[in-house]
Amino acid sequence: MTLDPSNEPIGKLFGLLTTAIAPRPICFASTIDGEGNVNLSPFSFFNVFGANPITFAFSASRRVRDGSTKHTLDNVLEVPECVVNIIDYPVVEQMSLASTEYAKGVNEFEKAGLTQVAGELVKPPRVGEAFISFECVVDQVLPLGDGPGSGNLIIARAVRVHIKDEYLDADGKLDSSKLDMVSRMGGNDYLRAIPEAKFEIPKPVRSQGIGVDALPEAVRQSSVLTGNNLGRLGNLEGLPTAEEIAQAKAIDGFVEARFAGREAIHKLAKAQLEAGNVNLALATLVA
Repeated sequence: MTLDPSNEPIGKLFGLLTTAIAPRPICFASTIDGEGNVNLSPFSFFNVFGANPITFAFSASRRVRDGSTKHTLDNVLEVPECVVNIIDYPVVEQMSLASTEYAKGVNEFEKAGLTQVAGELVKPPRVGEAFISFECVVDQVLPLGDGPGSGNLIIARAVRVHIKDEYLDADGKLDSSKLDMVSRMGGNDYLRAIPEAKFEIPKPVRSQGIGVDALPEAVRQSSVLTGNNLGRLGNLEGLPTAEEIAQAKAIDGFVEARFAGREAIHKLAKAQLEAGNVNLALATLVA
């Protein structure tokens, strides 16, 4: 299927985007209007874009049904401040409730049963239940269109950070193992970052991997190894040494696999990869 966005209904495009571009972090934004009315609403068209200064951007899109603007957008245009609150699973239902389109002037903190905590440098309050909150000054609001579904990019700069102490480790760093994070999927779906859903990939920051193109052709064309397997092998800094190849030839099952053929060798290497023995896996393939 190939689509021309200009010929498709906005609702269809919105559903496509929210399903395909996922999971998305959630900005639980608190704002205030010129008369002091507080608003609280979640936005999943959101991310962080810099650390010096800390810069966030989230989009308060116009409503798809009629193109009207949301209270969050109206508020930051009147009072260019907000608090970016990040919440986890224990209050995700309350956050969802705050997304209800209540009339202007209705306080979603009260509707959702959440705690208002006064800001130190900005007028909007922060969410007391959030494990981390960023008091922000809104530096820019960039309209991305003027029709239904059009985004309005709110670029906010953090001037204060509040972190709950119980989420810090012994070194004062935010401990991801203590967080029960949530993210947004399409439709009514959310994702919970439970330990079973997490996995590690060594980042090639201080090293330079040899790349998939440096692997032997028979390995690159393997019917057994997956793209992820090849990516992990290509992240190694060099081809195996003679000593590593000798070690590979001595492992249990190598001789039998070699006589069984290439596929058996690749299966043996794949098992080593899944066990975390990346160097040994490549040495087995090269051997």
